[in-house]
Amino acid sequence: MQYTDLIGVPFKDGGRDKRGLDCWGLVKILLERQGYKHIHDYDISAFNIKDIHDELETNRHTWRKIEKPEVGCVVLLANGCTAAANHVGIVVDDSRFIHAYARTGVCVSALKRWQAHIRGYYLPPEVRT
Repeated sequence: MQYTDLIGVPFKDGGRDKRGLDCWGLVKILLERQGYKHIHDYDISAFNIKDIHDELETNRHTWRKIEKPEVGCVVLLANGCTAAANHVGIVVDDSRFIHAYARTGVCVSALKRWQAHIRGYYLPPEVRT
């Protein structure tokens, strides 16, 4: 999976291209690069934690939860001082994930560092196995 060209792209609320990305914009691009064609887009501010959580909870059942990270899967996180899931990234290898973070823009972080925030690993609805 090609992702290195996105590292350093600035964070932009609602961003969906290399001029700026939020976490869902990044995930959407990376899933599309993996061949998934039916990834739903959301028109929710990255700073509206309640609406993000509600949308994730409404749609989480359509995604296939997996027990441990796989390269290319979505990692669902609770960012900040909330227990509610409100952040996503993509696993890039056995120990790291890429995400668009307001403080840094698009970056790669260690899964271990974020372990307390991880709420699960998921594959898109198109994956039925």
